[in-house]
Amino acid sequence: MPSFSPTPAGGPRDEAAPSSHDPSAAPRAAHAGPAGPEPASAPPTERADAIDPNPSPALRAAAPAADATPDGPAPGMSRGYRAVFAVREFRAVFAAHLLSLLGVVVSELALTVLVYDLTGSPLLSALTFALGLLPYLVGGTLFSGVADRYPARRVLVTCDLICAGCVAVMVLPGTPVGGLLALRCLVASVSPVFTGTRMAGLTDILGEGDLYVLGRSLLRIVSQSALLTGFGVGGVLLAALSARGAITITVGTFLCSAALLRFGTRNRPARAGGDRGGALLKESLAGARIVLADRRIRALMLLFWVPALFVVVPEALAAPYADEMGLGPAALGLLMCAMPVGHIAAELYVGAVLAPHIRSRIVLPVAAAGLLPFLLYGIRPGMVPALVALALAGVGAAYIIGLDQWFVDAVPEELRGRAMTLLTAGLMTVQGIGMALAGLAAEFVPVHLVVAGSGAIGTVCTLLLVREVRATATARGPRTGVRDGADQHMTSG
Repeated sequence: MPSFSPTPAGGPRDEAAPSSHDPSAAPRAAHAGPAGPEPASAPPTERADAIDPNPSPALRAAAPAADATPDGPAPGMSRGYRAVFAVREFRAVFAAHLLSLLGVVVSELALTVLVYDLTGSPLLSALTFALGLLPYLVGGTLFSGVADRYPARRVLVTCDLICAGCVAVMVLPGTPVGGLLALRCLVASVSPVFTGTRMAGLTDILGEGDLYVLGRSLLRIVSQSALLTGFGVGGVLLAALSARGAITITVGTFLCSAALLRFGTRNRPARAGGDRGGALLKESLAGARIVLADRRIRALMLLFWVPALFVVVPEALAAPYADEMGLGPAALGLLMCAMPVGHIAAELYVGAVLAPHIRSRIVLPVAAAGLLPFLLYGIRPGMVPALVALALAGVGAAYIIGLDQWFVDAVPEELRGRAMTLLTAGLMTVQGIGMALAGLAAEFVPVHLVVAGSGAIGTVCTLLLVREVRATATARGPRTGVRDGADQHMTSG
């Protein structure tokens, strides 16, 4: 899967998603809460499980101690990822994310095997995997209003329970192949709602500054790591259990994720003012129109999407390229792993070592150069140069950390859930389109030229977007009440 993806497709998970992404990033004062006078808390709702009106109490309690030293910010991890893990609610979200990923990856692999065992059809087996991508756009567009309309914890727990129920029905011996495919679509439709709600909810838990950026980064790192280990775990399970037995295990992972989110996070009010009347579909579509009509938000969203459209090409064509070069299965495995390894290494370095304003400064130049390594494929490189090119392309994903911060700053709070859901849905959709277009092009053009061409065309498209992002930052002018020093460097190269 692509290193820009927040996660593998098909279940409630992150990052341009998305990602593959996913999928899908403030002075130290941001760690202690929003700048300026703190608004008065609303009275708690009278219910057995009262809604917490305070968006980030854990942040204000934990972050200052984690972030400050007598000499200023501690270097590296002491003021970075360690400070994120100091927030109790994030630890619950992180553990739930890990369990959901395990459930998704194992169920994807096992369900594909199960469908092939039942039908003997390679087409239906491949379709089972593809159905993890196709419903993203539908679910992310038509149901994005859920993310802002209802309390985030309720949405997240409900999504996990829906996935657990779908998987439980999959393992029943009488479920027909058509039913399996329909359930697969339902799980994939739920996924962007889950991911968008969680992305927006992280701003309540971690604030809107550097802790949020690093929290998103950690979830992406877990997602990329799952690409390296998840299918190996699934293979071991399938060697010891039947396909239905392996799928059964994922029911437990979804239920454990739901329990962690239910009892490990606070119940906050709905972002858009609670349970409101009106048609959900109309509200979702209206939110999408508002988000996409904003020139700044649209430019930033496209900067997530467009590089992801092209970055999937070498991975989609890894098997044909290995065959073209006469490489064996082991070489194919290395080609598939190179980009996620580069992504993880870059994400850890940028998150742990670079200051927020430096992360912001590198967004546009790194995004502009991220696809250039694919040009090396134009000379039909051997194994080692191809691995280097893919790893460097993975390193190019480092721009996303700074882009996360710009995006959350640009989106109004009342639209944040819908914007994050739409971002996730679009990220997964463009990656599916990129894979399909790469396969189509490879029917007429040698594989190595398709990859090189994707690098050239993708770089041109990204440069045009970089120009647009610069223009929108200049058009908006200086912000008032800046939460993060990174905002001051939005237009710097």
